[in-house]
Amino acid sequence: MCLGVPGRIVSMDDMVGVVDFWGVQREVALHIVDEPVKVGDYVLVHVGFAIRRIPEEDIASTLEFFEQMADEDLEGLSPKGPPKPEETP
Repeated sequence: MCLGVPGRIVSMDDMVGVVDFWGVQREVALHIVDEPVKVGDYVLVHVGFAIRRIPEEDIASTLEFFEQMADEDLEGLSPKGPPKPEETP
């Protein structure tokens, strides 16, 4: 499964942006994002590439969804990864 993570662009230098993900900032390539972006825009990032600008009207619901995912109970996961199928109840 692939997962894109939303973040807010805090600075840009040509086709590289610094994106803030809940206080963690990373450089992100802006070469393939679906439309032009600017500082302050929210983007969906996958493996270091902004792939989609998140429309203004979708930002609140998108961030809420990811915050709910982060709050989910992760019981059963270990540093080795998820349990093998035979280990699940």
